[in-house]
Amino acid sequence: MELTVGPNQFFWTADRWSELYSDLAKAPVDRVSLGELVCSKRLPFYHDRIPEAVATLQEAGKDVALTSLALVTLKRERKLTAELAEMGVEVEINDLTAISYLPEGTAFSVGPLVNVYNEGTLDWLARRGATRICLPPELPLASVQALGAKGAELGLVIEAWGHGRLPLAISGRCYHARRHGRTKDNCQFACEEDLDGLDVRTMEDKPFLTMNGVQTLSDSYACTVHQIDILRDAGVTALRLSPQSNGFLRLCAIYAQVLAGEMMPDMAAQEISELDANTRLSDGFLTGARGVDWSGDGALA
Repeated sequence: MELTVGPNQFFWTADRWSELYSDLAKAPVDRVSLGELVCSKRLPFYHDRIPEAVATLQEAGKDVALTSLALVTLKRERKLTAELAEMGVEVEINDLTAISYLPEGTAFSVGPLVNVYNEGTLDWLARRGATRICLPPELPLASVQALGAKGAELGLVIEAWGHGRLPLAISGRCYHARRHGRTKDNCQFACEEDLDGLDVRTMEDKPFLTMNGVQTLSDSYACTVHQIDILRDAGVTALRLSPQSNGFLRLCAIYAQVLAGEMMPDMAAQEISELDANTRLSDGFLTGARGVDWSGDGALA
């Protein structure tokens, strides 16, 4: 089973962004998807660094893909999407409109923000040129098993969300801007203050969701260390890890050790929890009645 690093969902400084991919070149991962997924206004801050990051990763033997935006609405965003196909790197589609900008016959991969919920969708995407599909993280295990079997039949690489805050929704409005009393057009990049998103709590002061500009994420961090063997048996051949600000390289190493049979899942979960004392782990979309549920030690009641 391979390890994939998905695109950074958050707004980091250009230097921190570059440092992430320089470090990932030395990390025990097989594939990296990079670029701007959430908000096109962030892209100019590091756009000119993308070619160097791609080259560094490729020289280190990593497979590389460039992500499309999750929501393409503006003329400049359509232009950016069209330019992805001209960069000579595989494109990861996270908005189906991006397919129309790829030359006919171009192979592409599909990210987890595309709603791939059934075998018919897998078949349609494969006929359009998809070679690899990261399944939406909200799918239960039974659906993953069905799609894994169909993916094997179609010759697709099936990837599952392995670790990280779960992408739940994308909006045309910016929650971060509203939180600071600003408009989306004059957001002043309020999201840069929250490296892993802004935690949202209920009126009873319980953790609920995470805001990330126009994106809504889970508060908990999905963690599949207890389900790796089950996912492998289901036909999943790659796990996706989503970048976070604390201990991400160590996180990659932990998952690599679990995949290699060098670390037990309970120990892995414990070490992951220690990377950030405020992290809540979950695997409920795969195993439970609620996405927030956790099957490991210290599970929620």
